[in-house]
Amino acid sequence: MDLLGIHHLTAISAKIRENHRFYTQTLGMRLVKRSVNQDDVRAYHLFYADAKGSPGTDLTFFDWPAPREQRGTRSLVCTGLRVAGPAALTWWASRFDELGVRHGAMAEHDGRLMLNFEDPEGQRLALIDAGGAGDPPVAWARSPVPVEHQIRGLGPIMMSAPMLEPTDVLLTKVLHMHQVRDYPHPENPSNKVHVFAMGKGGAHAELHVAVQPDLREARQGAGGVHHVAFRTPDADYDAWAERLTELGISNSGKVDRYWFRSLYLREPNGVLFEIATDGPGFAVDEDPATLGEKIVLPPFLEGRREEIVGNLLPID
Repeated sequence: MDLLGIHHLTAISAKIRENHRFYTQTLGMRLVKRSVNQDDVRAYHLFYADAKGSPGTDLTFFDWPAPREQRGTRSLVCTGLRVAGPAALTWWASRFDELGVRHGAMAEHDGRLMLNFEDPEGQRLALIDAGGAGDPPVAWARSPVPVEHQIRGLGPIMMSAPMLEPTDVLLTKVLHMHQVRDYPHPENPSNKVHVFAMGKGGAHAELHVAVQPDLREARQGAGGVHHVAFRTPDADYDAWAERLTELGISNSGKVDRYWFRSLYLREPNGVLFEIATDGPGFAVDEDPATLGEKIVLPPFLEGRREEIVGNLLPID
């Protein structure tokens, strides 16, 4: 029973209108689900992805009026976004210059060419030439980004931890990941980054753990990451729930998010993980042609639609 790779990553935005513009108009991703945080219905929950919201392509945001994240360890520190080839990275560097997006220089790390950049709230992201890893992309015809340069999906994801061993045990003994290599941290070569792979591996199926014992602890906020989710086939979901319980791993129990089913657990260094199913998917309650164009609520919240929608400000 193996995880398939990154399912989605959820971050925090305090400026959701600006966030919507950046991810759809600058990065050219499609808003595939316009909903609310199911545990805090005062906040939007926006899902940006490929044309059909394929598992592994979702970058999502909670809309919370939080101060900026205090960066540090015990947190998720960089989200990889896969593109195709060095020419795509060159195109993106030029686009960022034109649009005033803060970015670094193209550089090779861990054997892959990448371009680090930040969104308007300081979210740390990296475009990565992943050599075509992952499922074939589903291009978004109405994206302002040419098909050949569109974002193909998420991965790898980097987290920071003050110590490796307890996280290593959870990843390898409980979640069946395997450590495949390590490399010097790009900003501080005295720190090692350990690469853990799911299934057959590849950038779409890697969690990179940077061991940084000298960093202060992060404080979550806008521009920071809330949690990362890993993909499981629908058929394995019940077995994962049973496995976590049998091993005494504290977890949320089964949570039905309607578009996928989830299990939440916090790894020993404090980072929140989720195991999420591939199905049923975002088209279960919307026409695929119009995904993300209206506010959609899961059935258990429909009875409160007027109250919930009345508290939300337009984002278009």
